[in-house]
Amino acid sequence: MPWYYYLALKQLFPTGKRFPIFTAISVTGVALGVALLVVVTSVMEGFGYHLRQMIVDIDGQVQVKARANIEDYRAVLKKIDAVPEVAGATPYADSVVMIQYQGRPAYPRLRGIDLATVESVTRLSHYMQVGRLDDLDDDSVILGVKLADSLGVGVGDQIEVYSPLLIQKLEQDTVFMPRSVRVAGVIEFGHDQFDTSTVYCTLRLAQDLYGLGRAVHGINVRLKPGVDDDDGANAINRVLPSDLHAFTWMDTWSDFLWVLALERNMIFFLLLFIVVVAAFSVTSSLLISVIRKTREIGLLGALGGKPRQVAACFCAQGFLIGTFGTLVGLGLGFFFLAIRNHIVLGLANLLERRETLERFYQFNQLPSHPEPHYIAAIIILTILISTLAGTIPAWRAARLKPVEALRSE
Repeated sequence: MPWYYYLALKQLFPTGKRFPIFTAISVTGVALGVALLVVVTSVMEGFGYHLRQMIVDIDGQVQVKARANIEDYRAVLKKIDAVPEVAGATPYADSVVMIQYQGRPAYPRLRGIDLATVESVTRLSHYMQVGRLDDLDDDSVILGVKLADSLGVGVGDQIEVYSPLLIQKLEQDTVFMPRSVRVAGVIEFGHDQFDTSTVYCTLRLAQDLYGLGRAVHGINVRLKPGVDDDDGANAINRVLPSDLHAFTWMDTWSDFLWVLALERNMIFFLLLFIVVVAAFSVTSSLLISVIRKTREIGLLGALGGKPRQVAACFCAQGFLIGTFGTLVGLGLGFFFLAIRNHIVLGLANLLERRETLERFYQFNQLPSHPEPHYIAAIIILTILISTLAGTIPAWRAARLKPVEALRSE
């Protein structure tokens, strides 16, 4: 190890002495900035990551839709299943209905699923809270957990479903009675938007309610592991007729994902200034160190130390502060991520605002997903900024003349 690196280490962490206050303040400032960056970027990334997992679990990675309805969907399914990138495909019918229980109405989206193929694409069974997906038949439905709670419905209760065709039938002076169905189960996704507005039924029941005949609204597709979503959608589009088109889940949710990415990047940029502020404290403490150790710096020059070596000593101190601060900050950041739900839900319960939190942020728990490239960017930028923080003190120390420095009082 070169002598100037060894001297930098000893100046920051002297042997046999208490931890220097200047070093402690500098390392703490950097660590707090890193911890905040890790926590915020991981939580923001977590919203997008968990939403993606949920969408893929519910709808698959690709959706095939037509300008109107898909009439001969079985022929389309055969073409899609023949694509090498496809792992499974299932038809669906999806629209808004009105349901009613004991005079309490709700207006969810009712989705008809094909029980024979739905598990090859979705993971709905994984989200079932009460009952099983196999319990579903043409005279029953599965409700989202918060929708069931708002209506006061339990498994086995009968609810009435009003078809969108009701208005059309009334215009034709035709009596169109609601369909009475049994609640076969309750499903919970952990996302407020889905849990409050989702009803599942069989595909045949949805086709009857929507007047589709044998047509469907679309086809959900799951791709094989390792297949890129865009590549899979393009491969499917090559075998589809011109009136059908395959969209990735990112196409469907593009606006929301763009806003989420913009928020995450802006917050990362703004919070990076905390590290910059901490870097100024590093510069300040190293400048004070230069002033206090002027005679020692002069002695190093008199003993043959070159100006660049003296400068490297102080740059190395900035590097070491950045490195140790980053390590401590990463530890703090991941610790707070581990207990984030206890903190957030504790505060929400204390202030009696848990329902407000779930309504606005949609999740019943605070998601987190530390993205490796963001963590790497935090580490690199923090160490780089801290090292640059030592350049001004290093330049000041390198300019000192040995003779004048030794005369300093």
